[in-house]
Amino acid sequence: MWKAIRIGLLLVVLAAVATQAWLDRVSTQGWHATLWVGIFPLNGDGTPQAQRYVEGLSVKDFADIEDFFAREAHRYGVPVEEPVHVELYPVGSELPPALKPGSGPLGIAWWSLKLRWFAAHASQVPGRAPPRIRMFVLYHDPATLDRVPDSHGLQKGLIGIVHAFAESTMAGSNNIVIAHELLHTVGATDKYDLTTGTPLYPDGFADPHQKPLYPQNNAELMAGRRPLSAQEAQMPQSLRSVVVGPATASEIRWTRH
Repeated sequence: MWKAIRIGLLLVVLAAVATQAWLDRVSTQGWHATLWVGIFPLNGDGTPQAQRYVEGLSVKDFADIEDFFAREAHRYGVPVEEPVHVELYPVGSELPPALKPGSGPLGIAWWSLKLRWFAAHASQVPGRAPPRIRMFVLYHDPATLDRVPDSHGLQKGLIGIVHAFAESTMAGSNNIVIAHELLHTVGATDKYDLTTGTPLYPDGFADPHQKPLYPQNNAELMAGRRPLSAQEAQMPQSLRSVVVGPATASEIRWTRH
């Protein structure tokens, strides 16, 4: 009897999660109103440099994310004047659960549940309304590492985990990563080779019809890099050199074909 009750409760929870995921997808891909995004900065490595950096952030440091989405959405005829609005929340003290390298499907599912629990509590700020999408940005002192850990964007839960450099000269490239993971939360997929990081043709190219094809003038957001040749690609310095390609626009329902 108790086993049947436990199974029944589990099925209810899974049904509730599935229903919420469906509602999230519908609400974030409608583009009838502004999508509110919260940036939650964190000291990702515990260093003084990262702490000084996160404490010195202001909402203006993320303004080009709003400008980028307005420019690209309007290019596809999205009627909302401000498709994405970014709010900066206070610096947090607790880090989100980390996804262990090599985690299988069960490990990833368990991590996702823990992350949702973390986000539900970490986004509760007295006197502030919770945002629709929560982006937890972990800043690292560039003197301590050459490459930050992988970032993640989850459509189920509308949560992003971004690893960024605590360096003002890299603010533009940090915002590219934030925008990239943000689009994952609303249904966009990666458009680069997961092994080499090379943008995939044609969907990972800003202009796949350009002649000559290389070097591309801009980068496609979900590819992340600007193709210079068939073997080389370069990370742009800011979102001014990035576009949303047709395949990505279709995935996030900026287009209906």
